[in-house]
This record gives sequence, structure tokens and C-alpha cells, in this order.
Amino acid sequence: MHRTYSMRATRAPTASQIQNPPPPPSSTKAHRFFGRGGIGHALRRNTAGAFGPELAKKLSQLVKMEKNVMRSLETVAKERMEVAQQLSLWGEGGDEDVSDVTDKLGVLLYEIGELEDQYVDRYDQYRVTIKSIRNIEASVQPSRDRKQKITDQIAQLKYKEPNSPRIVVLEQELVRAEAESLVAEAQLSNITREKIKAAYTYQFDALREHCEKVAIIAGFGKHLLELIDDTPVTPGETRAAYDGYEASKAIIQDCEDSLTNWVTQNAAVSAKLSTRARTLSQRRRNNIKARTEGHDLSGQDAPLNDRDSWVQAGQHKDEYEDEDEDDIDAPSHSILDSETGLNGENRGRNQEPILA
Repeated sequence: MHRTYSMRATRAPTASQIQNPPPPPSSTKAHRFFGRGGIGHALRRNTAGAFGPELAKKLSQLVKMEKNVMRSLETVAKERMEVAQQLSLWGEGGDEDVSDVTDKLGVLLYEIGELEDQYVDRYDQYRVTIKSIRNIEASVQPSRDRKQKITDQIAQLKYKEPNSPRIVVLEQELVRAEAESLVAEAQLSNITREKIKAAYTYQFDALREHCEKVAIIAGFGKHLLELIDDTPVTPGETRAAYDGYEASKAIIQDCEDSLTNWVTQNAAVSAKLSTRARTLSQRRRNNIKARTEGHDLSGQDAPLNDRDSWVQAGQHKDEYEDEDEDDIDAPSHSILDSETGLNGENRGRNQEPILA
């Protein structure tokens, strides 16, 4: 009856896996203590961030909630495979066409379960990237606490002992703490933006691939349904012999080929922006690009063309010593005090005569 629960006896990598190698198995697939859902989900959600730094509490809760999502996806994948096997077992006792088609439908449903299992692994890649932001937030919290503690101590001393010499010491410590905090906050800002874009790129790429492949399977599943003869028969009438075994095998093979050869460039669904959304998005990207490139200051000063004014390095010291000895009482002159600026540029300032 052409029984098989996998469309690929040897799991050769698909074109998409060659283009983007799959991540390691999800961390949620092992060391499960509380089983599926229930108390485990509630415990992780309610205790998330309860003992961590204040800054990282909200993101810690998000990370734990995403872990619950992954547990649920893993459960769905396993149960879908079980449903596929049960569908094939149920249809085995039916007529030939029902038996063959339900068996092949079980193959397709089992493949969806395997795709969901692969999606869990890629989803974990997104969650781990989000966790890195949480770790950075936790590392920034001590610098914030230290700065706040010093600020509170200064305020308390100014209230109780306004003339205390310790205030000066604490103010110096506060300057150093603020400098450290500025560095930490800048790192947090930069890493947060970088990791958010990377994390959700992982998630949306994985979701897009998963949905496209599920849509492919659904399309071939409908082709299988066409092999069932649903023409009503009268009591005692015998249906024609089923001759769709080769057709069902060919449909399964075509589905396998479509899944194997799928790559992102061949995606059937594309997100097309409206003219207004595209214009506004492009304006935003241009603004970001302009800020990133900065300003070109290379042509700000003209090059020095008088090469005769250059002297050897060893002569600088004697020259400067002679100038210091001869010009102790001489008034200093600056380029800014002259009528012409650097490179002979007229600054528009005329020297006023000195009145006797």
C-alpha cells in the first residue's frame, strides 16, 4: 500500500538548508522537568525577572514567554506527526482510493510536523539573540545604581553637613560614575538596535520559509483529494477499480521536489509597500545613511605649498628655544589677529588705529 511516513528516506539537505545552514537543535527539546504546558508555562511566566536587575526584568519576562511559545510549538509538531500516523491507520481499512489517499495525506501532514520541528530550532536562534540584549541590560544596571547611590549621598550630605569635605570627593566620584554610565548606556543603545534587527530577521525569515513550505504542501494535498471518486452510488452499485496509485506517488514526489528546491528568492508571497509607505521608508533610510556617513572634512584646510618652510626634525628644538629667549617681552601675534586669515583669506576685520 506504499506505506511511508517520510518523503525522504535519506535526509539530503534542501536548497534552502544549503543556502542557510540550519541552527543547532532548540534548547527546549531537552531537560524538560514540568512536561508539556500547564504549571511549567505559568511558573516560567510569573517568576521571570523576579530576581534579576530592575532594568532587565521586562525583557527577562519576554524571553521566558518566548520559551513557552517554543514549548507549545514543539508539542504541536509532535502531535501533528502522531495525527498523521493515526490518519493513515484509520484509512487503511477503507476502500482502495480512500486508503491510498489518506495514507499519502498522512505523509504530507507528517512532513508539516517535521517542518514545525525545524521551525522551533530557528525560533530558538531568535530567542537566544534577544537574550543577549537582556544580558547587556543586566550589566548596565550596576553603573546606574552606582551613579544614583552617589547622587543620593551628595544630596544627603548637603542637607545635613553642607560644609563637609566629603562632598568634593563624592562629586569627583560622581563625575567618574557618570562617564562610566555614559559608555555603558551607549553600548546598550548600540547593541539593542543591532540585536533587535538580527533577532527578528531570524524569526521572519524562518516564519516565511515555514509558511511558504506549508502552503506548498497544502496545494499538493488538494491535488491528492482529487483522486478520490466522490460520485454518489446507488445501493448495490460497485465503484470502478481504483487506478490512482501511480498518480498519488507522483504527487508526493513533486511535493518533495518543490520543498527540496525552495529558496527565499523563489518565494511566492512578497510584501509590497504602497507608494506612500515606500517613500516614507526611503526617506528614513536616507536620513540614517546621511547621519552614518557624517561630514567630509578632508577639504577644510588647503595644503601647504611652501615646501621651503619645512625643516628637519632635529632643528625644531633649537628654533623654538631661540624664539622663547628673544620674544619673551614681544607681543604675541595670532593668525586670527591679522587682517587675513589662514591661507590669505580675508576675514572682513580691519585693525582700528590706536589713539594716543
